[in-house]
Amino acid sequence: MVAAWIRAGLMGLPLYGLLTLWAAREPQPNPAEEYEAWSRFVTAPEYVLTHVLGSGLGLIFVIFGTFALSAYLLRTRAARLALWAMTVAVFGQCIFLFFTGVSAFGPPLEGQAYLAGMNLDELPTSTADDAQALVMLAAILLGFVGNVLLGIAMWRSDTLTVWPGALWILAALLMYPFGIILGALTTGATPPTVLVGAGLVTISGAWVVWRARRDQSRRTDA
Repeated sequence: MVAAWIRAGLMGLPLYGLLTLWAAREPQPNPAEEYEAWSRFVTAPEYVLTHVLGSGLGLIFVIFGTFALSAYLLRTRAARLALWAMTVAVFGQCIFLFFTGVSAFGPPLEGQAYLAGMNLDELPTSTADDAQALVMLAAILLGFVGNVLLGIAMWRSDTLTVWPGALWILAALLMYPFGIILGALTTGATPPTVLVGAGLVTISGAWVVWRARRDQSRRTDA
């Protein structure tokens, strides 16, 4: 019974990769250079849909998947590392859920206001901007470190092979420092590295699901 729940939870890993691929397939215009194009992009109906069902649901899936992966690795030599990795990664992923809601519902309102003729440059700055930047930085740091540790736990386990762990670590590099941070510092849009990273997450997650099912079949046959 427990093994069946773990295998079901592990499905959250490749589903997260697939949903991220779908949500990030079309980069948004740079609001610093093309504000009107950005406003039209974020007010399209597909924008909220991809953020809620893509980014938001994807994060929920990966949280369940991370719990399941940690439980799956408890009987391996990487059990302690897997628990630490799960704690750090899930903490970061939960913080990201804050920003998923903000990015899903905030920009469409801002875009509608601009297209309606409001001068948003006159709005005063707020201390919330600094708080948002700090919280986002914490989410990125925790998410990156937690997922790297998760990949190392896969790598070091005596159940999974080296490759799913290596792919997971590479995906973390592409999606965090070379993805979210690079995008924020350059165009303000999702760079192609996130798409590549999401593809690697899908492959690695599917590999883990396949290995878990194969191990269960072996135990049943024995």
